[in-house]
Amino acid sequence: MAKNNQKEAQQEQVATTVSGVEEFFNKNQKWIEWALIAVLVIIFGIFAINRWVVAPARAEAQGQMFKAEQSFRAGDFETALNGDGNVLGFNDIISNYGKKAGKSVYLYAGLCDLQLGNNEAAISNLKKYNGKDKILRGRALCAIGDAYSNLKDYANALSYYKKAAAVEDNPYVAGYLFKAALVSEETGDTAGALKLYKEIEDKYPQTIEGYDIQKYISRIENSK
Repeated sequence: MAKNNQKEAQQEQVATTVSGVEEFFNKNQKWIEWALIAVLVIIFGIFAINRWVVAPARAEAQGQMFKAEQSFRAGDFETALNGDGNVLGFNDIISNYGKKAGKSVYLYAGLCDLQLGNNEAAISNLKKYNGKDKILRGRALCAIGDAYSNLKDYANALSYYKKAAAVEDNPYVAGYLFKAALVSEETGDTAGALKLYKEIEDKYPQTIEGYDIQKYISRIENSK
């Protein structure tokens, strides 16, 4: 008997809830319909913007990138960065398209700036690069270190060389560690430099840096 009463109570509660929902929808039907229309308009608007505005702009930006990349590969960093009046450079592409050109535009622009001695601009552009490729990420961080080193901001240079080395374990790390060691020596931290040189000797003996690393180690050890 108790189970029947409990079941009836549950059924009454469900019926009351359903009735309340129906009453809510009946009272607010127009508002709900307008809300649904608004949601559909927003969804369509986003689709339309992506389809007819963002996608064409991205394709146009990437077309401009191709020509700038050709100049970069040819070593013509001035044209690659600033264009030549006929084609856009990376700076123009950033101004006109921003991230629509792809994340690599900031890497290219930063590397051009570094080659041209625009160290502060190089740092600014390279810090905006956030690509997922770990080798390129390491290169970008190392290039930031190079720019700081050119500015004689050795604390930041050392920090970024070490960040570059920590991105991924690959042969390029030897170069990052080597630059970090040179900066350490420049600031008088020979113990820190020696540690970095020995890390290259232990982990990356088959790299270009590893072949000659013993002479750097010996120089510090013999100077003590």
